[in-house]
Amino acid sequence: MSAGADALFRQGLQPRKEQQCMGLIAEFQIHCDALPLVSVAATVPEASIVLSLQYNHGRRPLFIVTVTGGTEQAVERALTNADDIQEWTQIGTAGDTRRYQAVPALSFEEQLGGQIDDLDGLEALATADAIIEQITVTADGWEQMGWFADRAAFTDFSSFWQRNAEFRLERLTRDAEPKSPGNGLTDRQLEALRTAYEMGHFEIPRRASLDAVATELDISASSLSERLRRAQTQLIQETVATLWPPLPE
Repeated sequence: MSAGADALFRQGLQPRKEQQCMGLIAEFQIHCDALPLVSVAATVPEASIVLSLQYNHGRRPLFIVTVTGGTEQAVERALTNADDIQEWTQIGTAGDTRRYQAVPALSFEEQLGGQIDDLDGLEALATADAIIEQITVTADGWEQMGWFADRAAFTDFSSFWQRNAEFRLERLTRDAEPKSPGNGLTDRQLEALRTAYEMGHFEIPRRASLDAVATELDISASSLSERLRRAQTQLIQETVATLWPPLPE
């Protein structure tokens, strides 16, 4: 693995113990379908996939993949067929949530080399004052939340991805600013939730079907279902999920 490719593992995803106080919190999307596990998210769009890395396994950390929604068979078939997964093991379940440990089949150089020209630029990111706390894998990239020491550190990070992929900033605030539940939702997710609620989709009995809400939003029913599931998962993670016991390691 090159220094630049190895840097993507280390930068932002591995906590820096010496950095205690951060200045900015950013939520953003990186649209790059070469990123790990994107093929799995594209194959099972109804599932919400959160990725973290296990650093006690040398220079190629294991993937810890937490999946909510989607059938177990569809998710595990997608993991088996993914080019960037060598092997996987289910290590815990809690209701509709399953956790997997996966061995990566590719180095980041092999994974991203066909799409990102500036792999060496990743080495500079490894020294940035930043911590990426959460990675949500989507069908076309990663949605992330990170802490940055100052505006310069964030600019270095965002500029790299703007040059090498597609970077979209969703939210940027000071770390002292409180975040109310729902602020992690995208504009489209908020619109979908609001429209579904106002039309009575969540009432018992329902006053509006999924198809009716989708027609109102001018999107397909499958796209609406994905947006609602991801929005609901985000709200659960921000609220009641913090009170649950952790899944077994």
